[in-house]
Amino acid sequence: MIVRIIKTKAQHKAAFAELTRLARLDPEPESSNGLRLELLAKLVEDYEKARFAFARPDPIDAILFRMEERGLRQKDIVRALGGKNRASEVLARKRPLTLPMIRALHEKLDIPPALLIREPAGVYRVRSAVKRPVRSAKRVAS
Repeated sequence: MIVRIIKTKAQHKAAFAELTRLARLDPEPESSNGLRLELLAKLVEDYEKARFAFARPDPIDAILFRMEERGLRQKDIVRALGGKNRASEVLARKRPLTLPMIRALHEKLDIPPALLIREPAGVYRVRSAVKRPVRSAKRVAS
């Protein structure tokens, strides 16, 4: 097999088969097979990164996943989110994350801050504190 940049599924399949074969041999790193293995691994990795890119998860989904992964409950992250009510609102997607919350969640749950900065999928509705009378629009004839 000629080693070259992988552009198709067929090339990926062939390169992966060769990579698997070489990995089973467990060659010395500086041997010809070892260098070939390293090059094939890089080419396969580059192809898979470009071809099978995963969308970054929603920040709230990331928080819930990490909580489940570590066996945490909502009460375990209350301090990071600034209280029981805020934790409920954030996890229900009714309140956006603030910068202090993002910092605290990064420290407590080891979630990358760049992931937490993204806007979650939920829609936030802002209620006005003051009710204003609705004005009817009048057209002025020129």
